[in-house]
Amino acid sequence: MSMPVSKRIVTAAFAAALVGGLGACGEKSQVAVYEQGTYQGKADTAAWDGPAFKGDRAAWEAALKNRARGQNEYNRTE
Repeated sequence: MSMPVSKRIVTAAFAAALVGGLGACGEKSQVAVYEQGTYQGKADTAAWDGPAFKGDRAAWEAALKNRARGQNEYNRTE
């Protein structure tokens, strides 16, 4: 014999809730351990230290200003 449609819907909803509930049990904590005064991340360098600017901060700043000028709609329409 087949089950009525409403009972199938209730059973499917219960099964989905059970699977979702059990899936949450496997969640691991994602909190980083922090020790006071020590940075545990990777070392960071300045943006102008890359191969494009070779440590020239003035050239990097000029490139940023030039890029910003190109993104300004008022300057591009004149």
